[in-house]
Amino acid sequence: MAKKSIYRIIFHSQGNVYELYAREVTQGAMYAFVEIGDIIFGERSKLVLDPSDEKLKTEFSGVSRTYIPLHAVVRIDQV
Repeated sequence: MAKKSIYRIIFHSQGNVYELYAREVTQGAMYAFVEIGDIIFGERSKLVLDPSDEKLKTEFSGVSRTYIPLHAVVRIDQV
């Protein structure tokens, strides 16, 4: 079974910079948006509890897909 890629997406929204990890990143069906699916939490550190990761979990809980405006994306890396 092939290992799925993991992507790190850095974007800004409402004065904050966010860093998300996800297994799916595509050009969304909506023009000028990046579609992010299968969001992963806890990738930055598996041993130490990261308060910023907990904040992201709370903010994106229950979200299966999110759409980020293209102009808000700072960087997307395959990690």
